[in-house]
Order: sequence, then C-alpha cells, then structure tokens
Amino acid sequence: MNHALHWQKSTFSGGGEGNTCVELAASTTHIHLRESDTPATTLATTPTPLAQLLRGIRTGALTSHRTSKEL
Repeated sequence: MNHALHWQKSTFSGGGEGNTCVELAASTTHIHLRESDTPATTLATTPTPLAQLLRGIRTGALTSHRTSKEL
C-alpha cells in the first residue's frame, strides 16, 4: 500500500511561503528529505545514517580542509 507522505518544513527555513527550505517526511521505514524548490527530487534514508550525518555536520567532522583553489 502506497501512502502519501506528509511533508514538513524545517524550522530553520525562516518561515514564510518561499521555496528555499528543506522539508522532511517519515514513512514506516524511511525518512525522506527534499528541497522545496525541487520537490520531485528526494533522498530517502533510515534514522541511523541520518543521525550519523547530522552528528558529523554538528561536530565539523565533515568540513573540508581543502582550500578554494583545490576545489
């Protein structure tokens, strides 16, 4: 059975009706993420990898040490 997802905007999106926010929806098996300006493109993951990604972002573990010239 395919249920429609209930998308919610991030509280960090600044509110309003603009299309510059991250949205998420939960299904029985996955967490779905999308940008509101490209709603047809979604990313689906499970809670553990998403938690690891967010932890890496918060701690700076994912920060590139390359200079802009190297990119």
